[in-house]
Amino acid sequence: MTPLRFKPLVKRARWGGTRLGSVLGKPTGTETDYAESWEFSDHGADQSVIVGGPWDGITMQDFTRHYNAALFGRHAGLKQFPLLVKFLDASDRLSVQVHPNDIQARILHPGENGKTEAWVIVDAAPGASVYAGLKQHVDQFRLEQHLQNDTIEECLHRVEVQPGDCIFIPAGTVHAIGEGILLAEVQQSSDLTYRLSDWGRMGADGKPRQLHIEESLACIDWDRGPVNPTRSKSVVSLHERSGQFYNTDEIAACEYFVLHRHSGTVPFPLHEQGCFHALLVLDGEGDLVCGFERIELRRGSSVLIPAVCSGDIELVPNGSLTVLDAFLPAKTAWKPEDQAVEVEEVVLV
Repeated sequence: MTPLRFKPLVKRARWGGTRLGSVLGKPTGTETDYAESWEFSDHGADQSVIVGGPWDGITMQDFTRHYNAALFGRHAGLKQFPLLVKFLDASDRLSVQVHPNDIQARILHPGENGKTEAWVIVDAAPGASVYAGLKQHVDQFRLEQHLQNDTIEECLHRVEVQPGDCIFIPAGTVHAIGEGILLAEVQQSSDLTYRLSDWGRMGADGKPRQLHIEESLACIDWDRGPVNPTRSKSVVSLHERSGQFYNTDEIAACEYFVLHRHSGTVPFPLHEQGCFHALLVLDGEGDLVCGFERIELRRGSSVLIPAVCSGDIELVPNGSLTVLDAFLPAKTAWKPEDQAVEVEEVVLV
C-alpha cells in the first residue's frame, strides 16, 4: 500500500476569503468567500475521494470499510475515519460557538460525535486574535446577562496569535476565530456547532442567523476558563546520514489525537509507527518517499499515510519543510464496540 492523496472539499461561507487558493493552492474560483478546505473527511455525505493510484475514485468511507486493518493498524476495527482535518481562511471573524462532548452529542444528535479540536496558525495579520475560553469568574448568570446586552465579548478570553501557535479547544470551550487568520484544524469527525452569538450580524437574507442558546449553555464547560496557546514538547533528532538535526514538536495531545510538527532541512522519518498519519504541509516544500513512491510536497499539500506503511516513510525537504502530523494516541477515546450509545430521554438543564 502507498500513501494516499485526496481531492479537497472546498466550502464557501460569508467569513471566507481567497487564501485557500492564493496561499495553499486549493481549487478555488473567482469568488472571495472560500472558507474551508476539508482535506480528510468521512462525515456523512462529505466524503473525501482518493486521487491517483490504484484506489483512485474511492471514498474515505469505502476505503475504511475494505482496508480497515491496513489503514488503522493498532486501531483496527474503527467504523469511521475518526478525524476531520481542514484548512480554514477567516477573512471575517466567526460566530461565538461551543461544541458538545461525545455524550452530549449522542444525546442531542444520535449517531454524531462530540467535537474536540485544535487550531494551528498558518498565517495571521498583525494583531489577529482568537477568542478561546471564558474569562475568569464568568458563570452562567453573568454570561446570560451579556448575551441579553449584546456585550458577550466582555466575557471572552482574547489571544493575539502568530504563525506556529497552536490553540487546543476541548469540547465545551466557548470560542471564536478572529479575522485575518489562516489555520489548519484537526478535530473529531463531527460537524456539530452550537452558535452562542453572531456579533449582532445579519445573514444573507437580511435576518439574524439562528442561535442555539439553550444547547450552548447546556454544553459549556464552566470550569474551562481562559485558553492560551499550547506549550510544545520539543525533540531534536540527528539524521544519521547527514549528521544534521531536525526538530519535532508535540504541540497538542489528547485522547482523540496527537499533533506533531516536524521541521528541518534534512530528511526525517515519522516517529510513531503502527498507526495512520494525516500530514499537512504548513510551509516549505520537498518530497515524501515511501519505497519507490515519491510524492511532491508544497505548502497546502495533504497526504494520508496508512498504518501499514508508516514505518517506511521519509520526508525530504527541498530547502526547508514544516509538516503537521496528526495521528491517534495508543489509547484513544474510540473503541469499535462503543460507537453507538442508546439514549432514552433528553433533558436540557
